[in-house]
Amino acid sequence: MTEPATISYTYILQKAWPIILANAAVPLLGLVDTAVIGNVGLVEDLGAIAFGALIFSFVYWSFGFLRMGTTGFTAQAVGAGDEVEIRAVLGRSVLLGLGLGQGLILLQVPIRVVAFALLDGGADVETLAGQYFMIRIWGAPATLTNFALMGLLIGLGNSKQLLLVQVLLNGLNIVLDVLFAGVLGLGVAGIALGTVVAEWTTVLFAGLLIYRELAARNTHGQPFLSLARILEPAALRKTLLANADIMLRTLLLVFSFGFFINQSALYGAVVLAANHILMQLISFAAFFLDGYAFVVESLVGSALGAGQRSRFDVAVRRSTVLAAITAILLAGGVWWGGELAVAGLTDLLSVRTAAGELLGLAAIYILLSFAAFQLDGIFIGVSYTAQMRNAAALSLAVFLGAWWMLATRWGVSGLWWAMIIYVVARAGALALYYPGLRRAI
Repeated sequence: MTEPATISYTYILQKAWPIILANAAVPLLGLVDTAVIGNVGLVEDLGAIAFGALIFSFVYWSFGFLRMGTTGFTAQAVGAGDEVEIRAVLGRSVLLGLGLGQGLILLQVPIRVVAFALLDGGADVETLAGQYFMIRIWGAPATLTNFALMGLLIGLGNSKQLLLVQVLLNGLNIVLDVLFAGVLGLGVAGIALGTVVAEWTTVLFAGLLIYRELAARNTHGQPFLSLARILEPAALRKTLLANADIMLRTLLLVFSFGFFINQSALYGAVVLAANHILMQLISFAAFFLDGYAFVVESLVGSALGAGQRSRFDVAVRRSTVLAAITAILLAGGVWWGGELAVAGLTDLLSVRTAAGELLGLAAIYILLSFAAFQLDGIFIGVSYTAQMRNAAALSLAVFLGAWWMLATRWGVSGLWWAMIIYVVARAGALALYYPGLRRAI
């Protein structure tokens, strides 16, 4: 167990950098998928990959609670020194991931019908995207189980093992993409098949890593998994309620960003493209800020489990200082170097000009966003999920009110200011619950 004195800035950085690299590996896969199919396929193939990836991104993002909920419960069990409960958390999370994944397979037809009813890419694109969907859906149980396994690794504080798992998942996927789609000429179907094989391989690899570690920690020779403990009614109810809260919170968050993009489209294709590019810069900044948030999840969860408020305070203070410094550096980079980044992402002069005019607002958003990331991590770590759900609803109401007042008068600049107010409101709404959370430790 980590004592307050050992939670140094160096310790937090050592835990954060593998998570940052692991986060950065995710968009790399999308770039490789695009590059492979863009060189061996037709424009319809490229559109099909974009459509298919969009559908699965939305579906899987809705199940992000499997990662977050598992992290909090694992960290708390670590702090309490309850090794049996750590393994029980693993059992509950894996069962939930496999069960939900099987549910997605059973519901694949209605999911596909609804998804393609909302998208319009032409007959050829939709036919190919349908092939992609029907293959990749078989990786759903593996993907959701991987969420749970990665959440357990974060809760244990094993950020380097998390990086190893992500490197395997994305590296193997890239190799299989090139083999199936490029060498064997399977096209869109090859991209989907490569992803499915990589996802199931990663489940086995991550499961073996976790089994070896938890078996080594089982110094009392107890059964590795206790079915009675896994299915304990009170623990199951707590797990399901927490996951439901996080899911609702995530859907509200998805809605807010979807609303921002939808409103951007009302200002024309150029503004839509410019805002999309600026959101990529914000997503890049999130890789770094999420690194500190993931670390604080583990630290505050274990502090709660151990009942040590001093350790909680040190973890929150020092990780937040590092997150704030990082946000300042990232915002400065966007402010002064953002035009170069935009130029690297598009050669369309009109889009580059529009994005350049809004770079300052994107930088302000990044600068002020670290508090929301940190508080999310703190509340996830201690499983204060109902408060997260309520704060998400409150901050969304603030966002919509700000949009109504500002966008109608100031146009796209007003829309961006509404987003800035929103990210501040996310932190402010959680801050209302923070004193009670701290007193509970």
